[in-house]
Amino acid sequence: MQRQTDILPAILSIAAQRGPEKSTCPSEIARMLFPDDWRKHMKNVVDVAIDLHNQGKVVITQKGIPVDVNHIKGPIRIKII
Repeated sequence: MQRQTDILPAILSIAAQRGPEKSTCPSEIARMLFPDDWRKHMKNVVDVAIDLHNQGKVVITQKGIPVDVNHIKGPIRIKII
């Protein structure tokens, strides 16, 4: 099983590969790192993405629009800045 510390570099790597015009779903990261039980790791992936957002390294969006990470409701996407 992948360690939790693998989440941060995975998010940054996938987001950078997609570039600033495209985004990724947190479930893609979870499925890649934890293929057998990815759903139980979704909160961890989202939490790391929010930390990266707060550091200004990625932006969290909903329907292509940056969202207030303190009030997320529904599906999100992650984009590199």
